[in-house]
Amino acid sequence: MEENLIKATVEAIQLAVTNLPKDVVNAIKEAYEREESKIAKFNLENILKSIEISKSEKIPICQDTGTITFFVEAGIKNPYLSEIREILVEATKQATQKIPLRPNAVDILTNKNSGDNTGRFTPILHWELVDGDKIRIAVLPKGGGSENCSALAMLNPGEGFEGVKKFVIERVKECGGKPCPPIVLGIGIGGSADLALKLAKKSLLRPLGIRHENEKIAQLEKEILEEINSLGIGPMGMGGRTTALDVKIEYAHRHPASQPVGLIVQCWAHRKAFIEIDKEGSTKIWQ
Repeated sequence: MEENLIKATVEAIQLAVTNLPKDVVNAIKEAYEREESKIAKFNLENILKSIEISKSEKIPICQDTGTITFFVEAGIKNPYLSEIREILVEATKQATQKIPLRPNAVDILTNKNSGDNTGRFTPILHWELVDGDKIRIAVLPKGGGSENCSALAMLNPGEGFEGVKKFVIERVKECGGKPCPPIVLGIGIGGSADLALKLAKKSLLRPLGIRHENEKIAQLEKEILEEINSLGIGPMGMGGRTTALDVKIEYAHRHPASQPVGLIVQCWAHRKAFIEIDKEGSTKIWQ
């Protein structure tokens, strides 16, 4: 196992949990500037202060450092491909001790915590084999509170995009302040039940403020975002103009008889980082 690749992955995890990306920070600052409610501005101001403290002190942004999720785009010609799973598992163990991360992997049979954020199918790995000799890994630590508001709907195809909007908005209303808004929503439409949820989570990797390349999907993202922000739930569920920072949608072809819609809810602490490994074992880390 390559120790330098483990070290680089630990650095990427640390970057993700201690430093919010600029697109997320800018979205929160913009929400603060347009906010009219004193309570909402107070909440957003405290969020921004927390972000600065985490960055300067290199400590986790939230006490819930989440379930570590990796999206792996694996170039089939990269010589380290066969080692990547072991590298990611070992990096998760070391990151838990070094950063530190809160242990969040509990055995459902014994209710015992593994203590190092690893276990059966944990950390969560999503694989995609691609051409080339580079491996790109997205690190997405996902908190439990916001994850609890995620949902799946198996819609009748005839319900169309209006059905998608109704399902998402009703779920956001139901959750209220539970996922620590302002939130970011990932939505997956089509495919199968499991693929819809995977696409929803993967869509969260796109930068905030950047619309989908498909015009119809981009318009749907805008419409859902506007309707959610008209609900008045606001930061921390205490009222305000910004309930969601952004909405991201990804889609797949569906079966003629069903239209799955996966909804992944992310809290304001939208943590993510990326690492690339080339064929020589050199690494690049960014957000």
